[in-house]
Amino acid sequence: MGLQLPERTAPAPRRGRRVGLAVLLGVALVVLAGCGTDTELERLAMPDPVTVEGESTLALWQGAWIAALLTGGFVWGLIFYVIFRYRRRHADEVPVQTRYNLPLEIFYTIFPIIMVIVFFDHTIKTQNIVLNDEDVPVQNTVVVVGQQWSWTFNYPEAVDGEDGQPVNVFESGTGNNIPKLVIPVDTTTRFELRSPDVIHDFGVPGFLIKMDVMPGQDNHFQVTPKKTGTYAGKCYELCGVYHSRMLFTVDVVTQEEYEAYLQGQYDADFYSDDPVCGGSFANTQVGLDTEENGEVCQ
Repeated sequence: MGLQLPERTAPAPRRGRRVGLAVLLGVALVVLAGCGTDTELERLAMPDPVTVEGESTLALWQGAWIAALLTGGFVWGLIFYVIFRYRRRHADEVPVQTRYNLPLEIFYTIFPIIMVIVFFDHTIKTQNIVLNDEDVPVQNTVVVVGQQWSWTFNYPEAVDGEDGQPVNVFESGTGNNIPKLVIPVDTTTRFELRSPDVIHDFGVPGFLIKMDVMPGQDNHFQVTPKKTGTYAGKCYELCGVYHSRMLFTVDVVTQEEYEAYLQGQYDADFYSDDPVCGGSFANTQVGLDTEENGEVCQ
């Protein structure tokens, strides 16, 4: 009989490297899938941005996920490597319990701090881009009023009245009527956010931004839509019993269609000298809509 050689197996370190390589390969595939923006998978579950500002938010979201996946893949690779490399090889073997690696411990203490600083820096930069109202000229203004429980959209000085003076046109929703917000494409629109009662939150998923609408607090932000279409919006703050009714739609239209809409609102007698502070069903909190406190919509 010939000499029977024992079956050869790959050394433990090599198997550990293979496992780590497989993990990193899987993470790389996910990262490559996240480099585009055409599908929800490529956007990593983020809505398709319909504004110029939303592209920066999407880039921050994808970058954060890519960094997290790479970090997670690297950590999981190390875990599996250690499991295979330093596993117990004999039943009576007890691994050394006092071994440590000072440089490694310093690394995994300092590196997370560096990651937090980098994430914070990119978040601040994106916030400055999205909320930049100094370098980007505002071409259009809409005064958004959130009231219990619907929305009023004012377009100050949008149409010339019979006396030739510009007037405010508006659309106000009720519990039975979902209001419509209309803004022009390729135009920077500034939203002035006002509330006569409680805290609401104005948001459109496609804009990739939302902001609180607070009594006594004049919040604002601006967007530049890059394509026409109809989008859904709602209140993101639990504001009362009928919070679920605080829905609205957004129509992004051409400049000609936008001007026609404003004129149509004027012809339908939906106009006033000043922005309207709420619809006929609005419950205003006592004291916030009096002359002593000033007009809340100004």
